[in-house]
Amino acid sequence: MWEHERLVVRTGPRSGMTTMVAVHSTDAGVAVGGCRMKAYEQITNAVTDVLRLSKAMTLKCEAAGIPHGGAKSVIVADRPLTPELRRLVLLDHADLINEFGGAYKAGPDVGTGPADMLVLSELTPHVYCLPEEHGGTGSSSGPTARGVLAALKAAAQHVFGTDDLVGRKVVISGFGSVGEIVARSLDGAEVIVSDVDESRRTDEFGWVPADQAYRVEADVLVPAAVGGVLSPRTVEHLDVRLIVGPANNQLTDDAVAGLLAERGIVWVPDHVASAGGVIYTLAREDDGADHETALKRVDGIAETVRKLLVR
Repeated sequence: MWEHERLVVRTGPRSGMTTMVAVHSTDAGVAVGGCRMKAYEQITNAVTDVLRLSKAMTLKCEAAGIPHGGAKSVIVADRPLTPELRRLVLLDHADLINEFGGAYKAGPDVGTGPADMLVLSELTPHVYCLPEEHGGTGSSSGPTARGVLAALKAAAQHVFGTDDLVGRKVVISGFGSVGEIVARSLDGAEVIVSDVDESRRTDEFGWVPADQAYRVEADVLVPAAVGGVLSPRTVEHLDVRLIVGPANNQLTDDAVAGLLAERGIVWVPDHVASAGGVIYTLAREDDGADHETALKRVDGIAETVRKLLVR
């Protein structure tokens, strides 16, 4: 069944590259969601991704009590991006965002950051997270990680009887901007990290290859890279009690949640655990909240997780 309000796919006239926007819902308000820039084997894979991610944003906003709908945009990086080509495709994408007449506002996502939002802002006002020196809130990695930690503590209390992770073994799959902050915040835990980029390996934490992260015996698994990592086959090999992480669309299919439950593994839905970035950004840029007030809203993810797990 078609759930989305609108999907537009364009070939950019400047870059010749494919960009797309999917709006899942504007029932609750203007649709918000990040702009993802990555390579895909086929355009159909990118369309599937943008549709799933936009629906997840609706769920994320609803679970967080944010008066917005969900959307997402994707720039298909089908060739090496020189600085000039990157700028051209971002300008093409800005044109596409404008076609929605303000019904969609974009922010950073995998493959993009505040500097890219600044380029978008040259042609469209419908952008969040400009660099701080240009009046925006900058990177949302910090608030996203804070939200994951709030979710993790609440879930740990539910599973282990304490929110103290000292002595617990935690595997973090994806040692990017959010995963690294989470890792460095788990004082006293035994932290094992993995990433497809071997150059991220550090002596500060244990390390396993990316394809082994979901086979390590541990207390907690933190998916912090790409989505679609929890499949029926992956679940067979899991040896953890709790899964909490910022990666979007972690399940290959909703039925995988049932498989996790059958194995006695508590999974905090990613659209709940990863909401810190959007909560913080909208609090600051839409509501005019100060930094500390916005962070308190992010910390509210803990109470949401507690209520969900009790229910």
